[in-house]
Amino acid sequence: MFELLPGTGLVLPRQVGVLSFGMSERDAQWAVASLADVRESWACGAGWAFTAAWDGLELSAFGDCEDRQGRSELDRNGLASVALHRWPETLTGPSAVPVVLDGVDVFGYPAAEVLDALAPAGHPSVWLPPVSSGSYLREVWVRCLPIDRPAPTRA
Repeated sequence: MFELLPGTGLVLPRQVGVLSFGMSERDAQWAVASLADVRESWACGAGWAFTAAWDGLELSAFGDCEDRQGRSELDRNGLASVALHRWPETLTGPSAVPVVLDGVDVFGYPAAEVLDALAPAGHPSVWLPPVSSGSYLREVWVRCLPIDRPAPTRA
């Protein structure tokens, strides 16, 4: 089970550890490598990025990020953002691996149910994409800072 910890990071399955915001690239890759093969990646505005695939999910991690509008006070050293993406062939039902936020498995139930359950809590550093009725969420993002994106909606 993955567990999203807004303001902290992401708990990895199998008691591997926690990807904590601010940790170095080496430490983040080391933690994830205990679970899956790590592959270097690239992301606009990030000093480093990597991905890893595990049981129908892809984890993406980004670090040493500069603010897109040049506000140096919002630059983030170390791990700044983590995303979990579901593989397209897994979107027809619950994910094989739970991804939990506030006790709700965000990939385990239809998106409308997840959004209803999470609506009262609201986390400005967590982003869930817009979804269509009856579908399951395909990704979730958690950042060390609030995300400047619109709230999730149902199409």
